[in-house]
Amino acid sequence: MIVSPPLARGVRPAPLALGFVALALAGLAGIALGPARLPVGEVLTALVDRFPAVTADHSLTSRQLDILWQLRLPRVALGACVGATLSVCGAAYQGVFRNPLVDPYLLGVAAGAGLGATLAFAAGGAALVPLAAFVGASGAVVLTYAIGNRLGDRANTSLILAGVAVASFLTAAQTFVQQRSSDDLRVVYSWILGRLGGGWNDVRLVLPYIAISAIVILLHRRLLDVLAVGDSEAQSLGVPVRRVRLLVVIAATLGTAAAVAVSGLIGFVGIIVPHTVRLLAGPSNRSTLPLSILFGAAFMVAADLAARTLLAPAELPIGVVTAFFGAPFFLSLLRRKG
Repeated sequence: MIVSPPLARGVRPAPLALGFVALALAGLAGIALGPARLPVGEVLTALVDRFPAVTADHSLTSRQLDILWQLRLPRVALGACVGATLSVCGAAYQGVFRNPLVDPYLLGVAAGAGLGATLAFAAGGAALVPLAAFVGASGAVVLTYAIGNRLGDRANTSLILAGVAVASFLTAAQTFVQQRSSDDLRVVYSWILGRLGGGWNDVRLVLPYIAISAIVILLHRRLLDVLAVGDSEAQSLGVPVRRVRLLVVIAATLGTAAAVAVSGLIGFVGIIVPHTVRLLAGPSNRSTLPLSILFGAAFMVAADLAARTLLAPAELPIGVVTAFFGAPFFLSLLRRKG
């Protein structure tokens, strides 16, 4: 029998168990597989050996231990954090806007982060890229929300159109900066296509923001189900629609900006995972949001593993792998909705 944690109540045991199994298998594969393969049994023993008051003998060499603790494990942890965040934020945006085709980059997050990162690269401050991307992504959403609020109908059309306009403007600004700093084009494009390689520092950097974002979104999952019936009906039931929408958008933006700051722009995760979860567990946000965290983490770890191994020793950008699966998936959704 599986006992659900408080924030996962309302989730059926079978999909929840499947999510944990998928994450465990993806994580183990991500740790053990790569250009330098590590024996799965010895990896498990080494992991158990790190538990408090537990001693387990393993035969991993010092080099293999360095690969495990300094390269593989932090990369898997960061991939899980990024994947979980993009997935749950995508599901949250879809619930807020009652549109199954939106993703975490809807309100200009990607364009703002790309501009911020490009400015940091152009200024020669590569170490400032995560901060610049975070500020750029957050600023883009603030601008989008301000414009959408001035236009009215904050719920759907005006806000989405404002996001499209802001994203187009910021993308144009990014292109201008890139052309003025052509020497940095390669590294900028590498960042834009997504990568996970910052180690434990990046995990510690984003974990607080991601945790806050996920908790706020999960605490509002029942209210998102109420919003699905329409703003007028939700207000008649006593739901503060504008406050709920604002809090969820802020939380989803915070999480997305933090994820983008350390991973670059990795597309389609916020569309693929929530829709797959809905096929498994139904449309209710009470189940979709918690399960999106598990399956999103597993999907990103698996995508990163594919990026590292398909052309080894060369490495594909993760965004290429997710787009390979995401583009046909998105087209199939359009066909179903058409």
